[in-house]
Amino acid sequence: MIFTRHSAALGGVVRRLRLVPEERLRELEAEAVASGRPLAELLLRPGGLDKADLLAGIARALGVDWLDVPPHRLAPGVVALVPPALARAHGVVPLRGDAREVTVLCLDPLAAGDLHELSFALGREVRACVADPEDVAGLLREHYGAGADLLAGFGEGAGEEGAAGVASAEELAAMAGQPPVVRFVNEVLEEAIRERASDIHFEPFERELRIRCRIDGVLREWPSPPPALVLPVASRLKVIANLDIAERRVPQDGRIKLTLAGRPVDLRVSTLPTQFGESVVLRVLDRENAGLSLDRVGLPAAELAGLRAAIRRPSGIIVVTGPTGSGKTTTLYSCLREINESGAKLLTVEDPIEYEIEGLLQVAVNPAAGLTFATALRSFLRQDPDVVMVGEIRDLETAQVAIQAALTGHLVLTTLHTNDAAGAVARLVDLGVEPFLVAAALEVVVAQRLVRRICTDCCCEQVPPAETRERLTPVGGTLAGMSFYVGAGCPSCQGSGYRGRLGLFELLTVTDELRERIARRAGTLELRDCAQRQGMRTLRDAGMAALAARATTPEEVLKYT
Repeated sequence: MIFTRHSAALGGVVRRLRLVPEERLRELEAEAVASGRPLAELLLRPGGLDKADLLAGIARALGVDWLDVPPHRLAPGVVALVPPALARAHGVVPLRGDAREVTVLCLDPLAAGDLHELSFALGREVRACVADPEDVAGLLREHYGAGADLLAGFGEGAGEEGAAGVASAEELAAMAGQPPVVRFVNEVLEEAIRERASDIHFEPFERELRIRCRIDGVLREWPSPPPALVLPVASRLKVIANLDIAERRVPQDGRIKLTLAGRPVDLRVSTLPTQFGESVVLRVLDRENAGLSLDRVGLPAAELAGLRAAIRRPSGIIVVTGPTGSGKTTTLYSCLREINESGAKLLTVEDPIEYEIEGLLQVAVNPAAGLTFATALRSFLRQDPDVVMVGEIRDLETAQVAIQAALTGHLVLTTLHTNDAAGAVARLVDLGVEPFLVAAALEVVVAQRLVRRICTDCCCEQVPPAETRERLTPVGGTLAGMSFYVGAGCPSCQGSGYRGRLGLFELLTVTDELRERIARRAGTLELRDCAQRQGMRTLRDAGMAALAARATTPEEVLKYT
């Protein structure tokens, strides 16, 4: 939300311009203090001030120009008027200028009257112009993103050399060690960590190196450096991941351990040869997630109690289901940390090991050496374990050994890829496990999704389209009296309207009635209906609860449930 740090100054401007009656303004200021919400958010609520009117008023009060439609892109000559480091530090984007004067758009409109420091740094007069902060933030990201001030030190001619291909490892190592390349890679990684990215993609194309980061589950594109950096950047990433920089014909996997943005971070590295160079994807394994407890996963009270009871049982299988990137691993690690006590022996087999947790014996699968989930699990049973975690059940052999372990007095935690909790039963049977064995071993299934959370700085009420309301309305139910919210978009969320994610959970506890139905091969729909009659809250129910709590949007609920 704009002006979050300037409620007092904003109140003074609004009062001076008489944009809001004095009594109403005092009420809003009191509400801002009591609720901790920015005054701007309260002023711009539906039925309140129009954003354009407020910004134009601020421009008048400060004696500067107001630009209602800023440009979508800036010419290279205009961008060069302000160095990237100064543009980011002062939150400005140049609009026009010459040797004596430059006009800038300000990310913070209320700071438009105080640019003396920038003027001194540039050695020329600076004139401010007020525009929508969201538009200014977009221009700032596009033209002054990570590494923008580092590329000038990298020669343009290197692109042709990289395209032709450098054969020797020595030349590649020299390229990867150039200071501009090292600084560029470091800054991209640091900015990605600051923005809470889960994956960082370096994608080579004929005319650019595209950089995209997955933030809150959605890929966002960052400013593209020239194609000259394709080979040096890939080589730099391979060097710090201890990969073979001379091998560019086959995929490689590695790992990087760094301290970025003030905290230790593990990066899982995957390279892939493509037409225009190597594509490199980094999976961010934030070690803070390895320290999660079940209390912080986001399970509602009833589901949390059910899962806690299940992981304290001496035997049985607990399955966490959901698509890739839905947080299954985080939930499993949280369960393991809770039962990681000196009196229990815990073993895990993973592909690959995501987080290193003290007190756990962790094994990474190595199919080339014959170490699969099934072979590791068989060996585990001779190691006298109490709890075993299997990263994923992918085949009949692994499923059968997991069932055997559960039926012989071990607690087994694992994951499956299914749409909902009841679907886990059908998946195990489809793999070839006998239904009576599934009924005997299965204790709890947790289905989960991650949906984007509405940005609290720009949350506002909005009436969804009739079609959306119709799809959300439960059978035989109504949405009467229910309000819906979205994020309007602001600098805090980079204009997306979302910031962070929250989990939606569905917990199926296998009761005697369900065991009887599983044993006689009941279908998924029958199992789901039975579980709902026994009190199971579905993913859609969890989504509706999140809507009622103003936590997410109807679009997110419909997309993931």
